[in-house]
Amino acid sequence: MKIAILTGGVGGSKLALGFYRVTDPSDLTMIVNTGDDVVMHGLHVSPDPDILIYTLADAVNPETGWGFREESFRVAEGLKLYGRETWFRLGDRDLATHIHRTAMLRDGATLSETIDSVVRSLGVQSRILPMSDDPVPTMLETDEGRMHLQDYFVRRRCEPNLRSIQFEGASKARPGAGVIEAIEGAELIVIAPSNPLISIGPVLAIAEIRKTLCRNRERVIAVSPLIGGKSLKGPSDKMMAELGYDVSCVGVARLYAEVCATMVIDPADADQRFSVEALNIRPVVRPTLMQTLADKQRLARAILDIRL
Repeated sequence: MKIAILTGGVGGSKLALGFYRVTDPSDLTMIVNTGDDVVMHGLHVSPDPDILIYTLADAVNPETGWGFREESFRVAEGLKLYGRETWFRLGDRDLATHIHRTAMLRDGATLSETIDSVVRSLGVQSRILPMSDDPVPTMLETDEGRMHLQDYFVRRRCEPNLRSIQFEGASKARPGAGVIEAIEGAELIVIAPSNPLISIGPVLAIAEIRKTLCRNRERVIAVSPLIGGKSLKGPSDKMMAELGYDVSCVGVARLYAEVCATMVIDPADADQRFSVEALNIRPVVRPTLMQTLADKQRLARAILDIRL
């Protein structure tokens, strides 16, 4: 079965790993958010693609869900000595990825080509495609002014009050190489339990991707990232509340109603299944908490068992 997964962040990488372990990895195509991309110390950093690649390569730091396991930070310590800002903490092996990517980009490669190079180098067997080769930075309007997502998320630890989100350049951005073909050719399309506003939102902001998902809506299954109105990791609930969204699986369903025909919700939210159904989305109640590898694999299998 050919499967396309829209993903971003740590939550998305958990489910992606579940599918990676219970299916033929060569049948999987991950379409990943690049709105988080940022330039640090002159280097192009692609946090969400890297989290996904490191996770599937069994190299990710299990305590954080990002970066390499058993990482060292000698370069970061040296940068701090020189008075450079180090709030965006990059490990030494991680820096090698960013140096490699930046060098390729400067030599004329596309972002898709740089990500594919990292995928192949780390032995990942699935395709990982950026949502676009064009820059689409996620910018936030807050009570402390306008800032890049990484400033809000990492430097300010999500403390400012959020007023609006813009995906700069999304109106002109084209889908990454192979993205539309992967969606059109997939028998199953999954929206991972990533932050719907800043991980999946940038992907859906690219018009051609959104239109393609709308055309293939009946084959799209989304997994709610909220359980009992709470996000277990990350600021999904805080961000949704500050922007006036219903902080629940129903609120997530409203965001996805145009592109998604089925949504997996946790048993903790079973009483809201009729409100989801009222949005013309079929609710499927399954455990969505992913604390162990077995949990991730179980959820992936549960999604595979859903009849479209």
